[in-house]
Amino acid sequence: MDVQAYLSFQGRTLEALDFYKGAIGATVDMVMHFNDAPPEMQSQIAPEMKEKVMHCAFRVGSTQLMATDGDCNNTPAFSGITLALNAGSIEEAEKMFAALGKGGTVTMPMSETFFAHRFGVLSDKFGVKWMVLNPKHP
Repeated sequence: MDVQAYLSFQGRTLEALDFYKGAIGATVDMVMHFNDAPPEMQSQIAPEMKEKVMHCAFRVGSTQLMATDGDCNNTPAFSGITLALNAGSIEEAEKMFAALGKGGTVTMPMSETFFAHRFGVLSDKFGVKWMVLNPKHP
């Protein structure tokens, strides 16, 4: 059994995928648009939604995340969840933190803590909250 995060970007999924590919080396496993649904479902899909992402899967390291554009009725609201990104080195942690922080908001700047060589917290430009760390004890 495993647990996967399912993120709703409210119309910005393709933009988010491109951002994560550049910022943290994400790879896209698959993307399904609403217009990929079976013909019998097409009449239920609003024309402005046809090119939006119904479902996708992407990987950050060995972890698969899933995402959607959802109903595109409002801005994404990611509350009550933070994704933790474990970096293999101090340099990698700092690089990923800086890349994810472009256009976002830093909550806790990257620094050394008692449990990590580097640890920082931010919300990226899509509102997804991230903890980036290079732990002292793997």
